[in-house]
Amino acid sequence: MENTLFTLPDAAELVDGGVSSFAVDMVEASYDTMKLQRVMVAGGIVKAAAALYLALFRNKGLFYSYYGVLSAIIVFGVTEAWTGLWISHNCRWRAVGTTVLWLSILPLFFLAGVAGSAILK
Repeated sequence: MENTLFTLPDAAELVDGGVSSFAVDMVEASYDTMKLQRVMVAGGIVKAAAALYLALFRNKGLFYSYYGVLSAIIVFGVTEAWTGLWISHNCRWRAVGTTVLWLSILPLFFLAGVAGSAILK
């Protein structure tokens, strides 16, 4: 029996920065209800916190669409976390959780782009 805490990462994880392991975790979460709950709650909280930080501390002037999209991502992040808690009461709702999990990729890409452009300035 091998201890997973002390194993070295694969060569693929070192090359792509762990992106492939993130994709593997999402696919595994689609089949495991407990992992789905953890991924949804953590992902929702992180998305909401990142969007709130960008909205409060990165001024974009009069770009109302910027703040509108960030507000929508905050609401979506809180909804995703709430859905993760909601599916913990009944395993039959896993399909709803899986759908919300895969839809959460779009706000994640937007946040990565906006945060990346904010960091490069």
